[in-house]
Amino acid sequence: MARMLFAITVTVLLATPFATAEPSTAAPPPTSQPTAGTPTSAPENKMTAGVGDKVAVHYTGTLEDGTVFDSSKGKDPLRFTIGAGQMIAGFDKGVRGMAVGEKKQIKMPPADAYGERNEKNVAQVPVANFGDNLAKLKVGQRIGMTLKTGQQIPVKVVKIEKDTVTLDANHELAGKSLIFDVELVELKKD
Repeated sequence: MARMLFAITVTVLLATPFATAEPSTAAPPPTSQPTAGTPTSAPENKMTAGVGDKVAVHYTGTLEDGTVFDSSKGKDPLRFTIGAGQMIAGFDKGVRGMAVGEKKQIKMPPADAYGERNEKNVAQVPVANFGDNLAKLKVGQRIGMTLKTGQQIPVKVVKIEKDTVTLDANHELAGKSLIFDVELVELKKD
C-alpha cells in the first residue's frame, strides 16, 4: 500500500451537502459531456443560464439503482455561479442552457461527477500519528486529515489494526454514475 507523507489532524467532520464540497474533492475537468435528458418543460423565448451566471436550483441526486444520496427538498435552493468550479463538472454543465422554471434530468458518468475510485487514495497510517484520538476512532467514521500543505481533506476510517489505521480519501460517490433531477428556480445574469 502506498505511504502518504502528511501530518494528521483528527477532527470529526460535520455532515455537509454534496454541493458544498471543497473544489479539491471534485473530479478533474470532464473528458466527455454529461448526458442531459429531455426537459420536462421547455419554456420558450426565455433567458437561459450560461457561464458566469448566478443560479439557484432545486435538485434530487440519485444513484443508478434509485437510491437518493442528496436533495434540496424542504431546504433552500442550491445557489452557485456557473463555471466557477463550485460544483462537480457534470452538474455545472447540465444546468447551462436552462431557463427559470425548466426541469430536466442530468445523467453523468463518474468522470463528470466525483471521478473513478483511486486505490492510491487509500493509505495505512501509523497509529502513533493519532495520539490520544486513536481511542475515539471507529471504522466507517469520516474524519479530517491535514496535508503538509495545510489543506484539510475528508477521509474515511476503513480499518484499525494494532500498528496502523487504513484511511480512504476517495469521495464516497467516486466511481458512481449520478442522476440529478433539477429545476432552475432563479437566474441572475452577470
